[in-house]
Amino acid sequence: MRAIIQRVIGASVVVDNHTVGSIDNGLLIFLGIAKEDQKDDIDWLVRKISQLRIFSDDEGRMYNSLLDNHGSALVISQFTLFASTKKGNRPSFIHAAKPDMAIHMYEMFIQEMKDLGITTETGIFGADMAIQLTNDGPVTILIDTKNRE
Repeated sequence: MRAIIQRVIGASVVVDNHTVGSIDNGLLIFLGIAKEDQKDDIDWLVRKISQLRIFSDDEGRMYNSLLDNHGSALVISQFTLFASTKKGNRPSFIHAAKPDMAIHMYEMFIQEMKDLGITTETGIFGADMAIQLTNDGPVTILIDTKNRE
């Protein structure tokens, strides 16, 4: 799994001119699922994102986590995080999970976030979505469960 997380002071997702999800302070999470991903990838990624200390404390240091700040999450499915641009100019998505597997993993990820008590909003899996956000910092981090640095 790959996630691009952005610390935001606001984010929303629009589908067919209707806002289907929005948050105030928290994280916008673009989530890509690879065909070899397993449940342990979800567990690790949810734990990592929820506990990542990238929110400011009272002294302005990045010392608090999403859980510490009682922040929200907006999760957007994004298979393009697995684009391969090695050959030619047209990206290949052969490493991305097929939709039937990906939607199941996406929903499990969302449920685990909710199980931690994190208010979690979503886009619509597979839909053409317009994302609006105000990045805070800016703070943008890439996390890959196959490269656990």
